[in-house]
Amino acid sequence: MKFILGTKQNMTQIFDDEGRVFPVTVISALPSTVVQVKNMDKDGYEAVQIGYGNKNPKKINKPIQGHVKGLGNFSTFREYKNGSTKHAVGDKIDLTIFNEGEAITVTGISKGKGFQGTVKRHGFAGGSRTHGQKHSEREPGAIGGGGGRAGGRVVKGMRMSGRMGGDRVSVKNLKIVKIDKENSTVYVKGAVPGRRGTLLEIRA
Repeated sequence: MKFILGTKQNMTQIFDDEGRVFPVTVISALPSTVVQVKNMDKDGYEAVQIGYGNKNPKKINKPIQGHVKGLGNFSTFREYKNGSTKHAVGDKIDLTIFNEGEAITVTGISKGKGFQGTVKRHGFAGGSRTHGQKHSEREPGAIGGGGGRAGGRVVKGMRMSGRMGGDRVSVKNLKIVKIDKENSTVYVKGAVPGRRGTLLEIRA
């Protein structure tokens, strides 16, 4: 399993050698550092923990300072199942592990959209725009079961208005269009979750 952390920058478009245009998301993926290697004997499972980003040392508590002593001041940590790939504490993981044209999975926190109605949140059609209706264009309609399936109550899981966005979202089978190793930047075809500055996990 290949993995790295990155930060979403912006979207743009690039052209290939044949003149075809691709919409891409620009992701800044600076090298990550292996801070811990877990094994079956000591931890009960195999995994690799990596650190990413920089943080003011004054804002890092002492347990974390001891955990990453001599490795750096990281702002984010992630852990991945190791599989057959072997790493050692202090190893650097950068974009050289990926190849252009490779299919990847990108995971991040989607944009928060606040409290939204059913039309925007769930794609409801709303009420009729004619036949005498007055205020029901974007209403959800009936939500209770009466004496039928729900027994006079609102069943759990009913699609209603509420908080939208701010969820952990994974987008699979995205294609790497270009890798700029000098600037630690990867160009991924299509859109990925989150706003500018969102932390992203890139896996293959």
